[in-house]
Amino acid sequence: MKLYKAKIPEIAKAVIERLCNNGDIEVAQANRPEAEQDLVSIMEEYLRRDHALRNEVKESMAEGGIGYEKFGRVRSRMAEEWNHPLGEEVEKYLARQFIENFMISRFIDEVYEEDGALWRKTVDILRSFNVDEQALRDEARSNIKNIREGTVEFEIALQRSLRDVKKRRGLL
Repeated sequence: MKLYKAKIPEIAKAVIERLCNNGDIEVAQANRPEAEQDLVSIMEEYLRRDHALRNEVKESMAEGGIGYEKFGRVRSRMAEEWNHPLGEEVEKYLARQFIENFMISRFIDEVYEEDGALWRKTVDILRSFNVDEQALRDEARSNIKNIREGTVEFEIALQRSLRDVKKRRGLL
């Protein structure tokens, strides 16, 4: 799962709303914005750590003279060292963090569901916000005309087109 900053408030609202509507947790109407803000803070902290990891990977690669084609491998190794989730593990990690927050938050009045069931429901909600990155890239690629693939100009145009597609879909 790739977490987009623009979607964070929407995700937080959906998690609190759906769990409340299903009777899994109880949050007073007046406390819902604060409960949502707790989840926003968890997701923003994840993004902050992810950004710090990316910067550390880039620095490490530059210092070691490692080519950019190995970015993914180096990032995975460093993420493991940092105990930072990537890919499919992100939604599982966030769900665990949310549940821990539900147990200690003063804005959550009551938790009625067991941790395991609550975790599965939370993961399902998070997965409903998954974005098909390949579909975004394909759409961006289809917008590029008259530039030969594999050139520097094509890569620049692809990044620009991808940014436009993400803006149109409300991801940026």
